[in-house]
Amino acid sequence: MPSLQGRAMTTRTDTARHDPVIESRDDLLAPFVKGEKPIDAWRIGTEHEKFVYCRDDLRAPSYAEPGGIRDLLMALTEYGWQPVEEGGNVIALSGPDGTVSLEPAGQLELSGAPLEHLHQSCAEAGRHLAQVKAAGDKLGVGFLGLGMWPDKRREDLPIMPKGRYAIMLRHMPRVGSLGLDMMLRTCTIQVNLDYSSEADMAQKFRVGLALQPLATALFANSPFTEGRPNGYLSYRSHIWSDTDGARTGMLPFVFEDGFGYERYLDYALDVPMYFVYRDGAYIDAAGQSFRAFLKGELPALPGQKPRLSDWIDHLSTAFPEVRLKSFLEMRGADGGRWSRICALPALWVGILYDQSALGAAWDEVKHWSLEERQRLRDEVPRLGLKARTPSGETLRELGGRVLAIAEAGLKARGRLNAAGDNETGFLDPLREVLARGTTPAELLLERFKGEWQGDVSRIYDEMSF
Repeated sequence: MPSLQGRAMTTRTDTARHDPVIESRDDLLAPFVKGEKPIDAWRIGTEHEKFVYCRDDLRAPSYAEPGGIRDLLMALTEYGWQPVEEGGNVIALSGPDGTVSLEPAGQLELSGAPLEHLHQSCAEAGRHLAQVKAAGDKLGVGFLGLGMWPDKRREDLPIMPKGRYAIMLRHMPRVGSLGLDMMLRTCTIQVNLDYSSEADMAQKFRVGLALQPLATALFANSPFTEGRPNGYLSYRSHIWSDTDGARTGMLPFVFEDGFGYERYLDYALDVPMYFVYRDGAYIDAAGQSFRAFLKGELPALPGQKPRLSDWIDHLSTAFPEVRLKSFLEMRGADGGRWSRICALPALWVGILYDQSALGAAWDEVKHWSLEERQRLRDEVPRLGLKARTPSGETLRELGGRVLAIAEAGLKARGRLNAAGDNETGFLDPLREVLARGTTPAELLLERFKGEWQGDVSRIYDEMSF
């Protein structure tokens, strides 16, 4: 399973002159089909982002300033990471633990390597965080684990020198009011998981999509905007509701009979384009049609037809709650601290990587209507675990059963560490959330109204890595 970055933010070199021109629908389906793997080859790829801030004044550092984002990337090369350049700027790092990359306003992301079990995934996250903290200590920068900047305005934030970001920043205000916030002010944790067949992909997609609101509630961690409560527990999740309706959402067709690669392919073809990458530069194709590109009629590149790398790029610019590439991405969680980075893959691996658990999870959600699933997704950013499922119970109540399913799935995997522990311990942060009945965001709001006395800057002490 290749390690790809979240959202539309992949980092790659120019392969378009080398890979084949797309000649048929089978070529478009190939990435999905090639993603099929036997169970013993299934892997776990964890992605997590964090905010970078200057410790002396809490501002977000720019790319080029002394001690800024470029210097941070270069400091990480001491640990064996190799620089990746675009236009003469180092904009990512590659190494055995995957890829370190930059989100538009300098959020730092690790897209981890494909690993066999959760003990490895959590150790990988620990290595990365130890490295960035050591580098940050030298540079005077810290790292914040939240779903959204708690105090920064859009205009307070720098822009990283990546060509695709300039295109997206221009395009976002044309299609939604919150897309710039998605790019500049949010962080997430995601996990990428494999499937064995088209039918297995479809079942995992359905379960993942239906239960994504539960993950959003369990990880809700973005209750502040510009220093004040914003009325949401996961404002990051709310942002996606007005980012770009053509490429976001719950994808009702996933629950239709016969859903598979072909149907997702048609959806992806209808997602408007952002760009084409040629000769080391991004060409603005925002709002143009990939179907036109297939005919050689793309206004941005008249007469040219897409190559496989163009299609792979395009698949990364759809932003549904679950996304299909050559694997499935679970995309509903806010960013958070180290234990939550380990807990998200534990939740989804427990549910999706054991057949009995997958069937039990589907039994919990298969009777929900499209309207009921959408209502739950719409209510969760504000209500969190208090949102009610179509059966009338709270998400907290459903969450208890789902966590038990995930625990059973992890036990059945039987992946042990050197001490003989299985993977179920990584669910502990989620057990704590459900036992308490309040989301991480609600704890922050309590502190804001209490001991912090309305001073949101106190969050840097409590939520930094």
